[in-house]
Amino acid sequence: MASSRKPPSAEIAVGLSGGVDSVALLHLLSGNPELHLQAIHVHHGLSPNADDWTAFCRKLCKRLDIPLTVRKVSVRRAGKGLESAAREARYEAFKKAKVPCIALAHNLDDQAETVLMNLLRGAGSRGASGMPVRARFGDKTLWRPLLGTPRSEIEAYARRNQLDWIEDESNADESLTRNFVRRRVGPLLEQKFPKWKESLARAARHFSKREAGAEELLRHYLHSKGLKAPSEAKLLEMLKQLVSGSPRAQVVHDGATLRTYRGKVFLDAELSSGFSPQEWSGEPRLKLPELGGELRFRKARGKGIALEHKPLSVRLRSGGERLQPDPKRPRRTLKNLFQEAGIPPWERERLPLLFSGEDLVWVPGLGIDARFQAPPGAQGLVPEWLKP
Repeated sequence: MASSRKPPSAEIAVGLSGGVDSVALLHLLSGNPELHLQAIHVHHGLSPNADDWTAFCRKLCKRLDIPLTVRKVSVRRAGKGLESAAREARYEAFKKAKVPCIALAHNLDDQAETVLMNLLRGAGSRGASGMPVRARFGDKTLWRPLLGTPRSEIEAYARRNQLDWIEDESNADESLTRNFVRRRVGPLLEQKFPKWKESLARAARHFSKREAGAEELLRHYLHSKGLKAPSEAKLLEMLKQLVSGSPRAQVVHDGATLRTYRGKVFLDAELSSGFSPQEWSGEPRLKLPELGGELRFRKARGKGIALEHKPLSVRLRSGGERLQPDPKRPRRTLKNLFQEAGIPPWERERLPLLFSGEDLVWVPGLGIDARFQAPPGAQGLVPEWLKP
C-alpha cells in the first residue's frame, strides 16, 4: 500500500483513532524521512473503553517515536445525530493543532458509503462529490491520502507489517446510519454490483470536478463585478445557497446581493432609495445612481424613438403600464412582458422607463412602443440602460 498523493506540507498531524485505517496511515507516513509527523487522538468519552484507546495510541506513538497530543472533548448533540455531533467535536479539536496539515485516514470504502448516504438524504451535486482528497480547513489543509485505497488493502498492509489496532465496539451498532450501510446495504449491493464502491468513488470525482468548475466560475463572476474574493468556506456556502433551487435564494457579499432566477445568477447591488422622476434634456448620458446605472442615447437611422416625441421623462414603474414593442402583436402588461423576457422580479421595480407625457415609450429589455418607433429611413433615438 502506498499513498499516491504528495504531502501538501512537511509538517503533518495524523488524526489517530486507533482503528486499522489511522494506524496504517501513521505507520506508512512514518517511513517518509522528509515529514515532520505528530499525532492527535481525540478522546470523545463516548465509550467505556475510551481510556484504553488513549493508552493504545500513546504506546503506538512511543514505539514509532512520534509526538502525540490527546484532546478530550465533550460531544454536545443539540439536535444532531451522535455521529454528526462527535465528528463536529473531533474537527474542532483538529483546528487547535499547531500544524499546517491534518492527515485523515478515510479510505475508498468510506468515500463510497459517504456518497451513498448523501444521495439517500437527497443531497445535490456537492453531497455527491463526497470527500475531497485535499480541502481547506481554516488556515490548514485536510489531507486524505488513502481515499482511493480499499479498506481490505489497508487491513492487508497492517497484517503484513504486524501492526496492532483496536476495534470500536460501536461499529457493530446498526442504529448508526454508516454502520447500517456498511453492514447491511453494502454486502447486498456487492452481490449485484461487485465494483459499487469504485463506481461511486469515480462518480464522486466527476461531481467534484464539476463543483470545482462552479467555484471557479463564481470567483471569476465576483471578480468581474469588482467584489472582494470570499473565503473558501463562504464561497462554498454561497454556491450551496445559489444552487438550492429556492426562488428566494440570495447571498449577501461585499455590499451586494446575489440572487438566482430561472437558473441564472444576478447581482443586486445595494441602492439608495428615493428616486424622483427626471426630465431628459438631450444629453448623451444621464446618470441615475439611485438605480445603479446610467442611460445612454445615440442617434440611428430607421431605429429607436422618433425624434418628434421629445422631450422625454424618466420614471419608475407604478403598476398597470402596458407596452406594444411589436406592432403585429397586441399591447400587453409589463408584468407579462417581463416574465416572457426573463427579467427578475426585483429588477422590474428599479428599471428607468421613458415616458412622453403620460404615454410609456420605452422599457429596458423590452423595447420601444410601436406608436413611438422611428419610421424607416428617419433619424431615431436609441436608448440604452447600462449598469456596471
